[in-house]
Amino acid sequence: MGLMHETQRRIGETIQYADNAIDALKDADALVLVTEWSEFRHVDPDEIKAHLKSPIVIDGRNIFDATRLRAGGFTYYGIGIS
Repeated sequence: MGLMHETQRRIGETIQYADNAIDALKDADALVLVTEWSEFRHVDPDEIKAHLKSPIVIDGRNIFDATRLRAGGFTYYGIGIS
């Protein structure tokens, strides 16, 4: 049983689920990243921006390049980064 199915079993339908990283962004106000999963490390910033309502990233694992995202028009907050 995969992680998603186990989460659904334990939590149920009180949260929304997505099949992949990009689907999770659709119609979201911001991206709050709290995992180091490799799936999230390789998402194109332009694709992230295209799916968010506002280009805001809160990076709890500091996996994104802050300078690159800020230069690309994002409001970027990295935990422990000024």
